[in-house]
Amino acid sequence: MTSDDAAGGPMRANVVGLGLIGGSIALGLRSHGWHVSGDDVVDGRAAEAVRRGVVDQAGIDADADITFVAVPVLAAVDAVQHALKATTGVVTDVGSVKGAVGTGVDDERFVGGHPMAGSELEGLDGADASMFNGAVWVLTPTPATSHVTLSMVTKAVRLLGAEMVAMTPARHDEMVAVVSHVPHLTAASLMGVAADGAEEHAALLRLAAGGFRDMTRIASGHPDIWLDICEQNRPAIVSALDRLIDGLTDMREIVSTSDRDGLLGRLQRARAARSNLPSRISRPEQLAEVRIPIPDRLGAAAEIFTLAARESVNIASFEVVHLAESNTGVAVVLVDADAAVRYRDALASHGFRPAITPLS
Repeated sequence: MTSDDAAGGPMRANVVGLGLIGGSIALGLRSHGWHVSGDDVVDGRAAEAVRRGVVDQAGIDADADITFVAVPVLAAVDAVQHALKATTGVVTDVGSVKGAVGTGVDDERFVGGHPMAGSELEGLDGADASMFNGAVWVLTPTPATSHVTLSMVTKAVRLLGAEMVAMTPARHDEMVAVVSHVPHLTAASLMGVAADGAEEHAALLRLAAGGFRDMTRIASGHPDIWLDICEQNRPAIVSALDRLIDGLTDMREIVSTSDRDGLLGRLQRARAARSNLPSRISRPEQLAEVRIPIPDRLGAAAEIFTLAARESVNIASFEVVHLAESNTGVAVVLVDADAAVRYRDALASHGFRPAITPLS
């Protein structure tokens, strides 16, 4: 996406909520020549963002091409609905829980989003234009989301340097509970154990080695946001905590009974799984391009991602190519090459007409 729109002027964006993530989005877009307006419920914060050069002007630009809503998750539904009423462009949010906003907003101009990035710093002091470089940014379309909205937000996400991954809101909340929410709660719990011990043995925390520091680093994040996150994503978090507790209980039994073979097996399995965590994106030879004409029916664009999630197909990249002779488009999706045929068949069984092109 270039910094200029079709009329020749700069692309325009709103950022509602000028904290760490909102400020970083604003700085990132401005670094690419966008004109960014900013708004915040905290008195004086928008004016401060203007003074710091984070945004160009305070307030809401009704004609902005895209509005990013970066408010606490409990306030997201109301803020998104307000943004849709106040503007004519597309709207997305950045909350780490997607279920409520996915069911609470039914508009073709909206798609939920969640950048998997952050910092221990807070507010505008931590805002960084390069924060999303190489990060994963999840988009969670619903049947109401239009392919035009998906395309616009995807291009903006890429411009900010992130890798787009798409899935349903429910699937997002299940997965993020495991990879983000429960790790934070675990780090906080482990840090609590160490702190309790340190009250009796003052030297304990001075002995903390690299492994302990790495595992508990995320516990230094701002605690306030986690109250809302745990409230909104409670079922998925409780389920993931139950699985973790079961795993720790099994590990306790293995250690207490000196089950050396069992312990070695668990550690080897964990090491193998850790080494197989994906890097930012697969090599080109591991990908295939699936081109999918988007039927003119409600929810067709979202169904592309729903089917991918159902078939456990990772979407590494997505864009929409618009056809000049009609108002429809073709979704160009990059997936793992070994999953391309399975994905094509699932799409075909639901009335799509996909075609596969290997990249190697």
